[in-house]
Amino acid sequence: MNATTRAPEGVDLPPAGTWDIDPAHSAATFSARHLMVAKVRGRFAKFSGALHVDEVPERSSAEVEIEATSIDTGEPSRDAHLRSPDFLDVERYPVLRFKTAGLERAAGARFRLTGELTIREAVRPVVLDVTYEGTVTDPWGGTRAAFTATTEIDREEFGITWNQAIEAGGWVVGKKVRVEIEIEAIRKSD
Repeated sequence: MNATTRAPEGVDLPPAGTWDIDPAHSAATFSARHLMVAKVRGRFAKFSGALHVDEVPERSSAEVEIEATSIDTGEPSRDAHLRSPDFLDVERYPVLRFKTAGLERAAGARFRLTGELTIREAVRPVVLDVTYEGTVTDPWGGTRAAFTATTEIDREEFGITWNQAIEAGGWVVGKKVRVEIEIEAIRKSD
């Protein structure tokens, strides 16, 4: 059963208001190349944030905080290295942050979300391709909305430059990191 939604340009959108990210039903995942051919996948297990949906969708905003220590690739020794000063340096920089700067409609239920991502001390602009997946009334009477977002960042732009050359050419760790986010958010007024 769908909750009440607005439909500018014929596309249903979530009702205006503040929406808290439900971390139990959301995921922040990433992948990066290893040895130039394979991909290593991982996730951040702990994050929080809010979406502020405006009556005018383009004025909507979001803030997200990710606990850097919660990085998990399924391999404890690799995770320890990713937490070290070679990569995230979680002792000095325990939180990654994202804050929106703008939103524009791409087509239908798809949007381009611009914002600033902070990793370590580096603040860089990023653009996320966002798809609104729908709104539903949950069994307890609350209103939930779902979104997916993807982007790719260059880790070296954030000062994460550790690498090793491979004898046959190339590098142990790729520079590009693909980020995929699945968000289920709960409307606060509910």
